[in-house]
Amino acid sequence: MSASDFPGNRTLDILSKAERDGYGVLAQICYDAGMAIALVRAAERARSPAILQLFPITLAYGGGPFLRFCLDLAHQASVPIAVHLDHATDPEHLELALSLAEQGIAFDSIMVDASHAETDEENIALARPYVERARKAGIPVEVELGRLEGGEAGLRTISDAILTKPEKAETFMKGTGAIILAPSIGNLHGSYLNPPNFRQEILKDLHKVFKGTVPLCLHGTDELPDELFVECIRNGVSKINVNSWARDPYAKTLGEALLAGPFPEAQEAATEAFAAVCERLFRLFGSAGKA
Repeated sequence: MSASDFPGNRTLDILSKAERDGYGVLAQICYDAGMAIALVRAAERARSPAILQLFPITLAYGGGPFLRFCLDLAHQASVPIAVHLDHATDPEHLELALSLAEQGIAFDSIMVDASHAETDEENIALARPYVERARKAGIPVEVELGRLEGGEAGLRTISDAILTKPEKAETFMKGTGAIILAPSIGNLHGSYLNPPNFRQEILKDLHKVFKGTVPLCLHGTDELPDELFVECIRNGVSKINVNSWARDPYAKTLGEALLAGPFPEAQEAATEAFAAVCERLFRLFGSAGKA
């Protein structure tokens, strides 16, 4: 499976241009409408492409109406913005996303996360049926080769990380039929107890294998130093998943502002706090002005 199987797909178009021109795309987790509005507002101000990401628990909470809201918001923006489902692991969440797609409410891309499998072969066997079903709905799929340690926001917690082996990556991607790869390079979900030790040689090797065909996605970005983001982009990453960087200022600002004034003012303050982080990351990742 290749990008040619998904002509005009927003996620792949955004990531293809980013890889070609050497910048990263912010794929920001949004938990509610305010965060989604903030991301789009920031992207339009910065003239940057972006990806609006939902966790499965948010999809389950808001259902089709909330997904439709996010799709309309993103697709009507004046800059390219795609909507992606992150870390769909449980069958009920995958079923919900794919059944909505079959009703005409489709993500631009989804992650089928079978990284909890014991072996690559089991990972492929778990992911492949969902990848095939997604393809029929016109949705490209991201998968994870190896396994990241940690967990966040209702995601399954894993304690034993497995680094990605580049020599297995081509066979793995062909086996799953997926088109976006999230490698395990020493990154983890949640807080880093020690300074991150990213194996950049894994990214370099993967980029040599997949340049122009399979976009690379960086997970586990909480608390990373700016220079590490830049290095990962330089070594081939085009999609950068972000959660707490913008989420926490949003929640803190909203809580504090609600104690001091009316709800609309608190909501606006929180939206701007979230947007400010997104704008900083657009500049850091090099995507500002690229839309």
